[in-house]
Amino acid sequence: MSAKGRPERAQASQRAARREIHFRDAIAANARRAPDAPFAFAPEAGSTMTWGGLAHTCETVASELQRLDCAPGDIVAFMLPNGLSALSVFLGTMAGGYVVAPVNLLAQDAHLDYMLGHARPRVAFASAEFAPRLREACARTGATAHVLEVGVDGLDLRGGRATAASNLAGDAPAMLMYTSGTTGLPKGVVLTHASMLYAGSAVAAHQGLRASDRVLSSLPLYHINGQCIATVSAVVCGGSLVMPHRFSASQWWPLVERYRPTWLNLVPTIIAYLLNGPDPTPAQREALAGVRYARSASAPLSPDQQRAFESRFGVPVIEAMGLTESASVAFCNPMQLAARRIGSPGLPLAVEARVVTRDGVVLGHGETGQIEIRGPNVMREYFRAPELTAQALSSDGWLATGDLGHRDADGYYFITGRTKELIIKGGENIAPREIDEALLRHPAVLEAAAAGVPDRAYGQEIAAFIVVKPDAALSEDDVRAHCLRELGRYKTPRYVRFVSDLPKGPSGKVQRMKLAETFAP
Repeated sequence: MSAKGRPERAQASQRAARREIHFRDAIAANARRAPDAPFAFAPEAGSTMTWGGLAHTCETVASELQRLDCAPGDIVAFMLPNGLSALSVFLGTMAGGYVVAPVNLLAQDAHLDYMLGHARPRVAFASAEFAPRLREACARTGATAHVLEVGVDGLDLRGGRATAASNLAGDAPAMLMYTSGTTGLPKGVVLTHASMLYAGSAVAAHQGLRASDRVLSSLPLYHINGQCIATVSAVVCGGSLVMPHRFSASQWWPLVERYRPTWLNLVPTIIAYLLNGPDPTPAQREALAGVRYARSASAPLSPDQQRAFESRFGVPVIEAMGLTESASVAFCNPMQLAARRIGSPGLPLAVEARVVTRDGVVLGHGETGQIEIRGPNVMREYFRAPELTAQALSSDGWLATGDLGHRDADGYYFITGRTKELIIKGGENIAPREIDEALLRHPAVLEAAAAGVPDRAYGQEIAAFIVVKPDAALSEDDVRAHCLRELGRYKTPRYVRFVSDLPKGPSGKVQRMKLAETFAP
């Protein structure tokens, strides 16, 4: 993979991060230390993978890729639901010296076709459910990827011993991760072994993770949160993870009782569904007492939902924020509960951060602008896109996140929206999140998102898209009366649409641009 287009500062930070070990070394170290200790639990299969088993499986994956004539640095895709196979392919590909390219299971044909044509993977692992789609996409696009069909919780490969890839360095590419492409063509984010392990190390250090820690995470392995926050942090600290195939509100507390996790990896959508789901049983509450905290990231968390979750389940929530381009690490609240700022993703975590104007002028606390970050976890480049890389990464390594926000006097950051999602009504900038939070304060609202839609008089008007709680009743007049009280007339949505669900990316972040595109007055 070419390093063309990388800014000099990014090159320097990656060279400095060479001391970070490669995935192969990290997995081997855990296998030597505790070969029989659990690494991953597959609830649906009722099976467990140990650290020794993971090391062996990684060897099997590398051997299979060598048998298929893959060379170090070749791209290997996978289209698999969560399970032991996805974990094995994800980690085994990187440990073998190849570049893993996860495929979003919700990807439309256009996204899948673009990814295959742009990444040109040599091999693609897929479950029986998704292998036909991959083969059809290869036929449409002329892609030559060898599609290997495997089980969800068992690879069933030939096995064998792989020849160790030589000269593996921390700044070698490890993963090619495509963004959702909601505002244009998907961008291929290139992350190195160093950047991903640095991110996992930052999470483990901040959260005080040890080999005895266990995370319950249903976030998909085709998203950066499920990858770096849950999986890579476990690789770094030698802990374990419980990864069901998918999230289920009715099965969440039984999983807590069965596997006794010490922390939970959540996103706001999961929090909303747990709040609307069943109460834990007494036995489940007893198991919950061993959960030190829940981490929420990937989308802004409503302060009201955070307080409600903590009050109802007795588990403190640590809000954080990251993005694909930063290996999911950028900001996090302190673990000391009294030091948290509810409504804020917290303080910079293992990165430098600043707020700037459109012209790059650094702003002081309380002033709103675009947030930028810089650190060893930041991406190497956008794959085969030097112009996009130059737009996102400055010559001295600052990454433009696309998030709007400000910093308070104590250094905590607050996010008010995305640069491309601001609602500009009559020349006034309105942050959609402010409207979201007002809507979520209505007791009948399960999920809500505001978006700007075209308007002849104002340029844009506000549309609210609402998922109503089961068995609740809500009318447009109810919504407008509530918003008038909470927001005032100017920010009250002109349009109200009741929907069965909101379009989201794999992490649960609402895709407002899709809402706006589908809007009809």
